[in-house]
Amino acid sequence: MDTTITTEPAGKRARNGSVILTDRMCEKRVTKRIKLYDRKCPGLYVSITPAGVATLSFKFTDKQTGKQRTGWLGVHNPETVTVEDARSTVYRLKGMGGNALAETFRERKVQQAKRGKTVGEIIDERIEWMKTLVRKPDGEMRPRIETWDNVASHLRRFISPRLGKKIASEVTKHDIATLSNDIVAGKLGVPSVANARHMRRAASGLFNWAAEAGRDYVTASPCVNLPKLDPEHPRTRVLTEDEIRIFWHGLDRDDLPWDRRTRLALKFALVTMLRSGELLAAHRDELFELDGDNPRFDVPLKRVKKRRVIQQPLSDLAVEIIREALRGSNKQYVFASPLGDQPMNRKVMATALRGTKRKNGKTKTPGIFALLGLRPFTPHDLRRTAATLAGDLGFDDAWIAKCLDHAASKKQEQIVPSVTGRVYNHSKRMKEKRAVLDGVAAELRRIIGKPAPATHAETKLRLAA
Repeated sequence: MDTTITTEPAGKRARNGSVILTDRMCEKRVTKRIKLYDRKCPGLYVSITPAGVATLSFKFTDKQTGKQRTGWLGVHNPETVTVEDARSTVYRLKGMGGNALAETFRERKVQQAKRGKTVGEIIDERIEWMKTLVRKPDGEMRPRIETWDNVASHLRRFISPRLGKKIASEVTKHDIATLSNDIVAGKLGVPSVANARHMRRAASGLFNWAAEAGRDYVTASPCVNLPKLDPEHPRTRVLTEDEIRIFWHGLDRDDLPWDRRTRLALKFALVTMLRSGELLAAHRDELFELDGDNPRFDVPLKRVKKRRVIQQPLSDLAVEIIREALRGSNKQYVFASPLGDQPMNRKVMATALRGTKRKNGKTKTPGIFALLGLRPFTPHDLRRTAATLAGDLGFDDAWIAKCLDHAASKKQEQIVPSVTGRVYNHSKRMKEKRAVLDGVAAELRRIIGKPAPATHAETKLRLAA
């Protein structure tokens, strides 16, 4: 771009042709970029572009390097950044001394470089930060954010394609709101309020992290004052008794295309109320007293949603499922993958239920509920079904919540401080949980028409007789 320099801050041309800058000069229209130097304040100048933008700057000599440097003062605005404001700033900076002056602009340049980072660059840095291994309360080294892969997926799928090349400090709440609306409208795939919510949560975490002291990639998060999303309707799918019966016996069919241990894991989810991620990696070392009167399954905190150890009592029906899964196997994992002695993928149960499709949309492997003629449901719906059975049997909601590893907020209509359960009361409520899960097992046996096996005590009595 062509530039016309009206005066220089020093030298004969400056003495012979310097001007006194005024706000009116800064507002003049030009056909090509010009620089006007101020006679009253040596070093101060304004650069005016054909677009009408007037930038006030300050030239000085860095005593450490002996080179001339330029410090940016601001864009001229007759109300907020005037010529007189710029002169005052230059006088103040000169009063700091040469070294301090150079250091001030050096730090400002670093800050400008930070704030010049793109959203894509910050996303990459954020993901690396989340993946970094740190020591957890149980002593193990695991990623700082253990669900980092989910967060990374939301950042890369939703935010990076639209905002990745944009300077992070220039992203506004309107950019986030527009992206959110487009996700809801289906412009980035299937219309989804849930995905818009995931995007907002990931974006909020990203920009709050970027604004933290020491990073300062942005001055504040743009994820504020966003329009409220429509409420998501909670899932209410509960299997009926007939559906439970069809599902249970259907899982025993030999013609199903899914691995036997996958089908046993689905049964185990219904019987124990555990989440997929909690039960699929079940290890022999986590099973206790299978031959005793109080069998249980200890789920380590690293697999639990709330990052706390679950001690889940095992009903006789749950023990039967475990024994079948371990029968004839020397593997250490109860529901071992067909690929070896390793846990199954955490999505295997959901995939088995709904089936798989080819790229052209045609069915590759039919899902279990389609093969059995059942309405679609998810592994989480099995938890809800078991909890509903327990509720219908008259068990207290607080007891059922313990089986689900939910925090009960009330106790006999009295609100209990959250710190009570988090810090002081570490009781596992095994007695109440065992009563609920044994009751669910008995109810399932009634529904599927399968009699309960003789108990350990009854077997001893029969042998003694």
